[in-house]
Amino acid sequence: MRTPIITLIAFATMASTAGAQAPPERYVVVSNGERIGHLHVTRSGSRVTTDFLIDDNGRGPKIREIWRLGEDGLPRQLTLSGTSTFGSPVKESFGWRGNRAEWRSLNDRGSTKATGPAAYIPIDGSPYFLALYFPALLAAPERRLPAWPGGSLRAERVRDLSVGGTEGRSTVWAVWGLDLAPVFILTGPDGRWAGALSSSYVLVPEAWEARAKELNQVAVSLEAETLSALTARLAHRWDRPVHLRNVRVLDPVTGTLSEPTDVVTHGGRITAIARDFESPDSAIRIDGDGGTLVPGLFDMHGHYGTWQGPLHLAAGVTTVRDMGNDNAVLDATLRGVEAGILMGPRVVRSGFLEGRTPFSAKTGFVADSLPDALEKVRWYAARGYQQVKVYNSVPPDWVAPIAAEAHRLGMRVAGHVPAFSSSPRVVRDGYDEVTHINQLVLSFLIDTDKEDTRTPFRFTALGLRAAKLSLDDPRLQQLVAEMLKRGVAHDPTIATFQSLLLARSGSVTSVDSAWLGHMPGPIQRGRKVAILDIKPGEDAVYRASSQKLRDVLKLLFDRGIRLLPGTDDVPGVMLHSEFEDWQRAGIPAKDVLRLATIGSAEHLGLDRELGTIARGKRADLLLVPGDPTQDVNVLRQVRLVMKDGVVFFPDEVHTAIGVRPFGSRPVVQGTLIP
Repeated sequence: MRTPIITLIAFATMASTAGAQAPPERYVVVSNGERIGHLHVTRSGSRVTTDFLIDDNGRGPKIREIWRLGEDGLPRQLTLSGTSTFGSPVKESFGWRGNRAEWRSLNDRGSTKATGPAAYIPIDGSPYFLALYFPALLAAPERRLPAWPGGSLRAERVRDLSVGGTEGRSTVWAVWGLDLAPVFILTGPDGRWAGALSSSYVLVPEAWEARAKELNQVAVSLEAETLSALTARLAHRWDRPVHLRNVRVLDPVTGTLSEPTDVVTHGGRITAIARDFESPDSAIRIDGDGGTLVPGLFDMHGHYGTWQGPLHLAAGVTTVRDMGNDNAVLDATLRGVEAGILMGPRVVRSGFLEGRTPFSAKTGFVADSLPDALEKVRWYAARGYQQVKVYNSVPPDWVAPIAAEAHRLGMRVAGHVPAFSSSPRVVRDGYDEVTHINQLVLSFLIDTDKEDTRTPFRFTALGLRAAKLSLDDPRLQQLVAEMLKRGVAHDPTIATFQSLLLARSGSVTSVDSAWLGHMPGPIQRGRKVAILDIKPGEDAVYRASSQKLRDVLKLLFDRGIRLLPGTDDVPGVMLHSEFEDWQRAGIPAKDVLRLATIGSAEHLGLDRELGTIARGKRADLLLVPGDPTQDVNVLRQVRLVMKDGVVFFPDEVHTAIGVRPFGSRPVVQGTLIP
């Protein structure tokens, strides 16, 4: 949810500073076949001005930059201002003073001695910063360039290709060091920038907009190729039994641990659970060292992308529910996961359905009429989607017929509360699940007839008004009773909303503190920012509102509403944050574990195969030290993960993607592990 656009669509160009004012450069940002933003660049001598804007479902950065280049063509000065994805103010500067590089933002300030070429990475800048540094990156030894405030960038040439009807060959480059995955850029036959490639977004010159889909598919294949090579190295598949010795097995139904025992897996299944099991000499033996075996975890709110697989698995997440995506892109990715070529969890799919307005999210299908929406419901049903997810711009009167059609075809209905509707109404109209805790409570904080929730207002209203919500409000009590009566579940993603409400410039939120220090420098810096435009004097009420969300969550738990843990944020590490915030809300750790395993499996109809550790079930499990029934924070130290019997070592996976490991792997006998 907070992922900066720069981590999705970074790009590069062969830049020249010579000459007077050059013709303006005009680029478009395209997602799921629809334009959602632009980048306009003006060059005049050493001055480079950018205007960068994204507007997707009312969200997106709006940034203006002025760069000054030195005689060597490298940036010597930057002034940047605007607003971030969710509307908080952005102001940043960078410059050289003598032999020192200095920077200042609303979040931090620093300086370092400049001993040679290096790239300054803005927190909230446009993608164009990399365009200015790309020539130096290519010229650097091993195509690796130091970065300020920390880290480095590395460029790798990955493919030459022809694009559409263009003459000559273009080149795709992977740039490492900005995120936990490579970002792909395109240079044209003349060596100048010709595009930015991502499976989610494509940034291209206006004249190339019709080729965006073609380039999007190139990005999908490149992401798969790079992850496939990593998977071949990190997925440990053995044709012999795997014997996990000296472990305590969690029963999530009772919240208890077994006495020390042994667990054996083979062929993707759990084949034995027995004390002092005598395994054959050919077995792979792994010493659990008295740790706890936990069933594979569920993330019930993701928007799955190819390179999220390593983060999910390294956190013990073996099943993800996708809550809306580019359907064709996800199809291609999941074929690779299901074939074992790409490391990743199994994915249960939701069909994203939006209405056509200026605020529409450009994901899944955007329907122009109710008959069109019902046709899309049938499209999803025919392809085996488990549920339909309704979004903000769907007219309220469409919800009941959409739900009726989905139910007729055996699918569930979940989603946001559409603008000018209410959570009580969508429950009456047929929702099986309300998505996000803000969507659940906003109806009691705003005038639903007049106030529009298709903009960041749905976040600021939450921060400014939730503190005043009484848990005894009869409207809230009636909603909870109706949900309980109808068996309606709730997917709160509360950690993400704590992040929104508590983020302040230069500080780390409670939901980030346990994991952020393990991440690469650009990610750490990018999370220490204000997300919402919180005015002076509003801090206390935002903090009170964040606590009220926990109070609402505990109320739902106490009343017996099925809660589904999910992220809608950084995969893996933020699911652990979700668990921890549920625990802060007063939900016992053993119940958090139950809801994250067998509870989610039951909701998805997968409990015969998943959710508990039992003979004959799929070998989806994770090994952690200590007792997670006392503190769910133990889950961050996961030492081993199995998905369908394939073994992954989180320390190995994290190291490969630039994350400092959280724990160490167990001792393995019977094979050579590097």
